[in-house]
Parts: sequence; structure tokens; C-alpha cells
Amino acid sequence: MLLTREEMTFDFGGAKLDPARDRDLLEWMFNQFLYGEVTGIQCGHWLYDAPDLEAAKFLARQSLEEMQHVDNFLRIMTMIGLRPQPAHPAVRFLATGMMGSSWAEHVALEMAQGEGFVLQAFYAVIDTLDHKPSVDILKRAVKQEERHVEFGEQQTMKAIENRPWLRRRLLGLSLVSMWGVRRLASYIHKKVPADHVVLKHLPAFLEHANRCAELRLRRIGVLDRPLAEVSGAKRAALVAEAYGGKLVGGLGSLLALPLKLLPWFKRKRVTDTYLADPHVTGYQLPAGEPAQSEL
Repeated sequence: MLLTREEMTFDFGGAKLDPARDRDLLEWMFNQFLYGEVTGIQCGHWLYDAPDLEAAKFLARQSLEEMQHVDNFLRIMTMIGLRPQPAHPAVRFLATGMMGSSWAEHVALEMAQGEGFVLQAFYAVIDTLDHKPSVDILKRAVKQEERHVEFGEQQTMKAIENRPWLRRRLLGLSLVSMWGVRRLASYIHKKVPADHVVLKHLPAFLEHANRCAELRLRRIGVLDRPLAEVSGAKRAALVAEAYGGKLVGGLGSLLALPLKLLPWFKRKRVTDTYLADPHVTGYQLPAGEPAQSEL
């Protein structure tokens, strides 16, 4: 990866999340992770657009890993006694609403940046959750997430090398994803006590996460200067330009479709139905593995 584990790690000062005391918070948090992993179904879409066999093989493997991660979070939630619940709208926007409209957007926004944010959250949970069985599961999963981020970084660099004009669009869209993370953190901050041993660090953690996102953009080559040197007006213009380009491209694709295919867009996908899926509602721990209440 272009950023090391040390660069991405935030110091919580040894503070810990307690499975009993922080049950409601953990339930909310792990449900966001669960939804994010369910969005791994998007790998099937991008497999069709893979630029070469090596990328296609990576996506095929990633799709299996994402589905394994769904089971990982169901396992953690069952051990601790947490219920599957809907994801926050900001998470749905970041993971689904911002789904790329091109290969370059996918690898830059969803893999390098999006999974980069998730990876930092994984690191944070590993460092703060006082529940060894869950932490052990996350330590294994995090190695796969690191590969996903690295793949996104490498593929983004290839994309902008061949089409330098993509830098502006990817930067504009990245600014929106960073805004979405701020909105999500603001929601969490309002829902927890200001003196919570872990969550009191949230504003600083957010700043750190966005600094890492900015640093990744610079090392990839999407950003050529610190964001502090980019004016508010310039940022707004980049966002407008990026979404203007997406809108034009999207309309072109839509008009090219036969009208008989339009109902296809209304069908529900797994990201809409997973909470009612028997695999989720009937999930059980592997034989011999105790739930939190039995530990």
C-alpha cells in the first residue's frame, strides 16, 4: 500500500470499547460494517469491466472475500449478542450511492479511498475492542482489505497515467466522499457521551482519516498539492465538474438502452434485501463456539 499501517493508525491512548457497556454503540458500528461487506456484490458488475485477466482474477477472488467478511461480521455480532439493523443513510450513500460509473472511478473511489477509510476503521476496532475472539477475526480479515486498497491504488495510477484528465474528476468525487465521512462522524458524535473513553477521540480520528485520504490522493497522483492550498471555490468547481461529467455520461448510457430494459433499474438487490435474507436472520455460530453470554 502507499500508506503504511503505522501512518494509518490512530492513537486512542489505550482506551477500550467494552462489549457490555458499549453494546448499543457496537451494534450500530458493526451494522455499518455488515452493510459495507454486502456491497461486495458490486464486484460482479466490475468483473465485466476489468481491463485485463489479472484484474478479473483479482475481482473474482475479492468477491469471495467480501462474502466471507459478511459471515465474519455475522459471527462477531452473534458472539457479542448484536442484532442486524439497517445501515445509516450516509453509509449507504458512501458504499452504494457513490458507486462509480467507470472502472477508474471504481478503483479510485471504492477501492483505494473507500476501502482505505474502512481499513482505518478496522485498525481502530482492532486497537480498541476488548473482545479477543472478534479482534482475532478482524486481524485475519484486515490482510485482505489491505490487498483491496493496494489494488485500487495501483489501478488508479494506471488509469490516470493513460488519461491525465481523469485526475480532476477523481479529485472532485473524492472530495464528496471525504464530506460523507465527516457527516457520518458528526452523527456518531451526537449519539455518544462527550466523555466516552473512545469516542471522545472521534473528531481527532476523523481529521487523521481525512489526512490519510489526502495523502493517498497525493501519492497516487490525483492531487498535486495540499488540500489546504485549494480554495473553497476551486473545490466546489471540481465537485460540480465531476458530477456534471457523470451526469452527461449517465444520460448517454440511459438513452442508449432499449425502453423495455428500464424496469431492470427498479429491482431490489441484495443490499436492499439482506436483512430479511435467511442467511442473516437464521445465522448460527459454528458448533462449539460460545456466544458472549456463555463466555
